[in-house]
Parts: sequence; C-alpha cells; structure tokens
Amino acid sequence: MKQPAEPAVSVTLAEIARIAGVGRAAVSNWRRRHESFPNPVGGSDTSPQFSLAEVEEWLDREKKSKPTAGRLERLWPQVEALGDRNSMGRVLSAVGAELSAPGTADTLPIPLELSPEQRALAEQAVRLAQQEGASETFGFLLQRWLGTHVRQIITTPEPLAELMVDIAQWHNEAPVRTVIDPACGTGSLLLAAGRRWADSGEPKLLGQDSEPVLAAVAAARLLLEGMNSRIMVADTLRADALQSGQADVVLCNPPSNERDWGHAEVATDPRWLFGQPPRTEPELAWVQHSVATLAPGGTAVMVLPPAVSARRAGRRIRSALLRTGALRAVIALPPGAAPPHGVGLHLWVLSQPCEDPSGAVVRLVDSIGRDGAPSAGRSVIDWPTLRTTVLESLQSDEAPAGVSVPVIDLLDEQVDLTPARYVPAADSAITVNLRQAWTRFDLRLSETRDLSQTLSKLTPMHDEGTVTSTTVAELELAGALELRTGQALPEQQLHRGDPPPDAVRALAIPDLVHPEGPRHWLSALDTESGERAGTLTVTSSQDIVVVGAFRAFDAWVDVEAPTVLGPQLHLIRVDPTVLDPWFLAGCLRSPSNARQAGTHASTSSRVDVRRLQVPRLPLDEQRAYGEIYRRLTAFDHVVRELGEVAGSTSRALGELLATGRLPRG
Repeated sequence: MKQPAEPAVSVTLAEIARIAGVGRAAVSNWRRRHESFPNPVGGSDTSPQFSLAEVEEWLDREKKSKPTAGRLERLWPQVEALGDRNSMGRVLSAVGAELSAPGTADTLPIPLELSPEQRALAEQAVRLAQQEGASETFGFLLQRWLGTHVRQIITTPEPLAELMVDIAQWHNEAPVRTVIDPACGTGSLLLAAGRRWADSGEPKLLGQDSEPVLAAVAAARLLLEGMNSRIMVADTLRADALQSGQADVVLCNPPSNERDWGHAEVATDPRWLFGQPPRTEPELAWVQHSVATLAPGGTAVMVLPPAVSARRAGRRIRSALLRTGALRAVIALPPGAAPPHGVGLHLWVLSQPCEDPSGAVVRLVDSIGRDGAPSAGRSVIDWPTLRTTVLESLQSDEAPAGVSVPVIDLLDEQVDLTPARYVPAADSAITVNLRQAWTRFDLRLSETRDLSQTLSKLTPMHDEGTVTSTTVAELELAGALELRTGQALPEQQLHRGDPPPDAVRALAIPDLVHPEGPRHWLSALDTESGERAGTLTVTSSQDIVVVGAFRAFDAWVDVEAPTVLGPQLHLIRVDPTVLDPWFLAGCLRSPSNARQAGTHASTSSRVDVRRLQVPRLPLDEQRAYGEIYRRLTAFDHVVRELGEVAGSTSRALGELLATGRLPRG
C-alpha cells in the first residue's frame, strides 16, 4: 500500500530569520547575493514561501546559522504543516504526555492515533526538549498552536483564572479536595486551581469537554505539571460524565450564545432545580449544572456574558437563584479581561441553595473605573489593581466598588443583576472627575480660541497667476515619494478592544466608517514579523495615509505611527528634500481633488490615488502651506475633543442632579 506523502513544509523570510538567529535584512541580503539560495516554492512576490528542508540544507552548507539558534522555530513550521487544528493538537498532546512520563500518552482521554509522520514529529519534539527544557518546549508549541487558532479556541487568560481561584478561596471555607471544570477547554482554570492549592493537600482536578482534542491538550498540560487530574470527553449538558454533588469548587468559562445545546433532549433533567432553561439561555443551563455539581459548602465561580444578568428570558431562573440563596455575588469586569475583549464580562459566584434563605443578600461589585481600577477607557488591564478592587469589595461593606443588596430589592419585574444599576459612583471619584473635566474643557476652549484667532486672519488671495499641477503618479515616477498599498489584515493575529501600550493600531475602512466601534490592533511581534515578511503595510513618522474608498476619502499625516494599513488604504512616504508631508496631505484631501480622481464604474466608488493633483510649489512655500494645514488639523482635533469633554461633563452634572447631589440655590 502506498504511504501518504509527507506534507510539504514551507517557511517565510521572517521564519528563516528566526531559524538562523539573524535579522530579516540579513536573509534578504543572502537571497540577493547568493545564487544558491533556495527558490520560492509558493506564496507571492511580496511574501514568498521557501522549502524548509532546502533552507536548512543551505544554512548548514553555507554555515549561516548560529549553532543554538532557532531550534524551536525550526520545529514549529513542521507542526504547522500538518494543516488542521486537530492534527496539530494531537501531536501537541503526545509531546506533553511523553514529556511528563514516557508511555503516559495512553492515559489521555482519547487515543491519539498518530500517523508515522506525526509520531516522528512528536519524537523529534521530545528529543529537542532534552536541550531546550520540557516546559519551555511544550509551552512554545502550545502558545503557537493557540495563536494560530485564536478564532476557534477560546481560552481563559491566566490572570483571570487566578482571580477566579482567589474568589473561590475567599468564599470556600472548607478544605478544597475536588475541583471541577465542566467546560475545561485547554485546562487553564484547572491549572490555576492546582497551583493554588498544591501546598494545602493536592486537590483532585476533574474536567470534561466536548471537543476531544481540547480535552487531550488539557490532560497533557496537567500531566506535565504533575497534577492529580482526570479529563474526560463528554457533552456536559447532554450527557454529563462527572458525578454531581462532589465538587468543593467549580470553575467554569462556558461557551456562550450556543443555540444547539440540547434544550429538548434534557427538558426533564433533575439538574434544573431553578426551572428549565429557555432555548435562548444556554448560559443558565451551565449555571444550574455547576450548582448541581457542588458538594455541600462548595463554591462555583463562572465567567458569563453581561446579558445573562439582564435578559428578559432568564428572569424566572434568576429569580429562583435569588430566592433560594444560591447566587452569592455578581462581579462586573472591565472590557478586555477575557475574550470577547470588547465586552465587560461578569463573574457569578454561586453555592448550593440555603436551608433558610430569608434575609439573604447578594454582593454586587462594579470594578470599572473605581479607585484606580481599570476602566473602559484604559488601554490595558491592571490586574493587580483589579484583583485588589474585587477582593476588597467582596470582603468589606466599606469598599466603594461593592454593595450588598437584599434579595427582596432585586425581585422586581426585570430581576436585573447588572452591578452598575446598584453600585453608586463614589462621591470622591465624581468630584475629582468633574474637576478634571472642567480643567480639560477650559484647556480645549483656550486652544480653540487661540487657533481660531490665527486661522480667522487668513483671507483668500486674488488670482495672481496660474499654478501648474502634477500628480502623485508623476511624483512617484520622479522619486519624490513612495506609494504603498495596504494589505489584508491577518484575522488570526488581529485583536479587538483596548490595546496594551506596546500594541500597534490596525486600520481598515470599516474603522473609518464606524469610528465608534472597538479598536483593532496587532502585537508588536506580529507587526514586526509581518513587515519583515512583506505581508503588512506599516506607517512611520511623517508618512501620509490616503483612503482609497470614496465614501470615506481622507488624507492625513500619521502622527500616531506606526499604524498597520488594511485594503484600500495607502501609505505615501515623501522625500523631505522635495516635498513637505503636511502640504501634500492638505492638497490630497481636497474633496474636489477626490472627485476628479474618482472611479465610478461600480457601486463601490474608489479614488485612484495616483491621479490626485498636487500644485507645483517651491519647498519653502510648501512648508508655509504645510504649517497652515497643521494648524487646521489641530483645530479639527481640539474642536472634536471640546465637544467630547463638554458632553461627558454635562452627563456627569446630570447624574449628580438626578441623585440630588448638586447644591441648590
């Protein structure tokens, strides 16, 4: 029988640079100077792909790579060449199990059934781990695998997993002997629990997931950490494989917005102590399952979308959870704490129903914008501050971010458990924010007045002669500027929401048409790799961005560079000895210029950037006009900020007025 061909393994120029332990420019020089450099086997002119085997042979023959460089980088393209997520995941699971103890792959929740090529690749990784370290090798492969399939695999960030364990530890007074995650995914929550309670008597970690490969990866991770664990493959809601009523702690980040979760199949399930979950409320099925899994005195901490706290369809079950005392706390997290990053998720803390729920209260915590805690306007989550805010608000009635609400006060027609509805803003914070708002308003008002006085003195001149024009195409041909076109943004590496400080902004046409939407960004590492490989168009200081779509046409000097540009966005980089970038941007953005250069052959009109007109002026005059345009840009920016500050100040005063906290008279 003919054996299947081994999958071809290809690498980009950036990957060759990492393998060789050199910079991207060095690889480009090798390719240009050495006729023996391997020829591309695929890709495109801007992002060619090369055979890994040919590249490695050439590097060894020419002695171009460092002896210890790129061992893991050489391994990853071979794993990636397997193609699909599950094949890569099975190899990863085999590596983790074998590194924990030889022969333990048979203890994984599924038979891996590796092909000869896959088995050889796993053995290669195990041998490499003897040099690089077991944890380092497995961790590298795991992060690359998760990054490659970031859209398909939702993971709980490590800081959030640790916070959930903190909450469970605070609420659970009894010793923790068993921890269960009924939707364990790749095992992040169980791993955090195992590390936390390892010194107080190693707990038994139980998990299950409906996706076999994810369960196998989770089992391999826990095996490699030497934890007492058992992971199973099961559809938790349809056919739970774990015995109910045995968990001291349940940690769960369940899938959300699922419609086919078995609503009709489990209609009479005994787990529904609080009522059968509606078809549109799968999260409340997970909530009830988690409560049913708890042992007496146990605690469940769950990550849930904020809509679960308020949707009309779930009010009956929320009411039952409140009446029985099963719901103990709801914690609102800032956006960016976990995927989806543009939404502020909630943590629910639950226990078994109380024997005497009379007088029960629910602790509601709103961590957004409290005493230095992360807010929706911040760029990155300050996890130590967030942890302190949440734990203090749970433990103390004096903490301003939390409030204890009697159950009877929550049992209205809506049964809305959103913390922001009940946690009042701190008076001190409102006072400080209001003073800061007025300071910003006065500053912007002063800037607007200064700029308007300068710009109002500009008057049109009478036509004193004809100014000849040229086009962007002619300037490009003369070498006065360089024109680059934006490229498709890599979906697997693209993030949404508030970016961290070292992130690089990504810009596409929808971001300009709907500026109120979430921001898009890429990590610095992905941006650098993409720019080196020629797959990303990234701006630099003094570059001009031109929008090629007629409906959003504009041009500006990118003062926020670097920015990664998507399709229909163009980068213009000028020769500063010939052109002033501010003058050029001011000329290009003229609406009449765009109409003349527009193409209207289809419903999606575009602007041919190369046809845009530019007056022929000496450099000194360009700079004078460029300074005017710079002031116009500053005027637009200040006026826009003035409107935003005025709006936020007005809303803050309105909130104080509505709560009777403004002085009368």
